[in-house]
Amino acid sequence: MAHSAAAQLNDVLSGIREAEAAHGREAGSVCLVAVSKTFEAEDIRPVLDAGQRVFGENRVQEAMGKWPQLWTDYPGIELHLIGPLQSNKAKEAVATFDVIHTIDREKIARALKAEMTVQGRDLPCFIQVNTGEEPQKAGIAPKETDDFIRLCREEIGLNVIGLMCIPPVDEAPGPHFALLEKIARRNGLTQLSMGMSSDYEIAVSFGATHVRVGSAIFGGRG
Repeated sequence: MAHSAAAQLNDVLSGIREAEAAHGREAGSVCLVAVSKTFEAEDIRPVLDAGQRVFGENRVQEAMGKWPQLWTDYPGIELHLIGPLQSNKAKEAVATFDVIHTIDREKIARALKAEMTVQGRDLPCFIQVNTGEEPQKAGIAPKETDDFIRLCREEIGLNVIGLMCIPPVDEAPGPHFALLEKIARRNGLTQLSMGMSSDYEIAVSFGATHVRVGSAIFGGRG
């Protein structure tokens, strides 16, 4: 496990660098968020030992349970929340994470801002866009995104740095990545959280600044 996770991390990093070069992106401009959800601390250590410091988790409670000792053992970890957030977990989320990728409702935006004020933190935030307008999936509808970005930035005062999406599994991801980039550009946002294990190289070609890769590094989940 230890060897394969480190080797697979290096393969993914190589794939990102090759995609950057192939599409005229600056070397190192794409951040790899290693998605460690459902994996235990001991599974994550080999990836930390290999030098990775940016990780993504889906659930606040899971992250709170396994990261405190890793923070002590490995300085410089940056933890990203990439799963849906309930407003009653805002306090713990602000205390635990460094970046939030999944803001898609006014209630969540206001709860996070209130907690950031209390805790003296100003976390960078992404707004999640449901580019496929799938009813079962989190994210704000594309046609509502401009107004929601304005609300979050100007009225609520969140530090919105970019947009995030998860394309439908049965559709080509390219058009969804292109749509996200278009919405971001017209709103003056430069950061795009898009691309996972199966399509991160495509995402780089469409301007991704953060790719969220789990199974290609850690292997399949049980």
